[in-house]
Amino acid sequence: MTSTQPFPPSLVQAIDLAVRKLEEGGVIIYPTETFYGLGAAVSNSAALKRLAGIKGREGNKPMPVIVPDVETALRLWSKVPEVARLLMHRFWPGPLTIVLPARPGLPFEVAHTGEVGLRVSSHPVAQELARRIGPIAASSANLAGSRERTRVAELDRALLEAVDAVVDAGQTPGGPASTVLRLTDGKPQILREGTIQRALIEACFVGS
Repeated sequence: MTSTQPFPPSLVQAIDLAVRKLEEGGVIIYPTETFYGLGAAVSNSAALKRLAGIKGREGNKPMPVIVPDVETALRLWSKVPEVARLLMHRFWPGPLTIVLPARPGLPFEVAHTGEVGLRVSSHPVAQELARRIGPIAASSANLAGSRERTRVAELDRALLEAVDAVVDAGQTPGGPASTVLRLTDGKPQILREGTIQRALIEACFVGS
């Protein structure tokens, strides 16, 4: 599948390699609209387990997921309140992860709580990978307990050596991490306040 984005040739090659590795069950490093992330295809539970092992991530923390579009998100959730549709329209593509009940059959690593956190990334590389592969795990590319990174050159060498491909698209925007919002019966619970501030989210619930 060819790219729909005007990437330079070197970046096209890196994306193509990353896609092949993801298809083979590999783990990659790729840029998002905040920081560099570790990624694996959500369709491959073994790859997700390997990603968690590389990062040293606690098994009780489900991984958030980047999806290519709203339609995919709606297929992965089992229940979508109207306010979630409003939030998607307002903030996607962008750094808002929305946590809702997951449809049956999603891997343990992303949905073992019965819920799954999804977002559509605004970074063109993350968008392209999700478009070509489908849903991708989106765990920050840092060892558990260390800070996130905006440049490949800053990444821990152990991570770089452990993954199967690295897509270096230059510096990412950084700043706060993505905001994580859980909706229970349509009521908001901000699990992590990040780039999208609480007041902007709460404004969507006025009159809803």
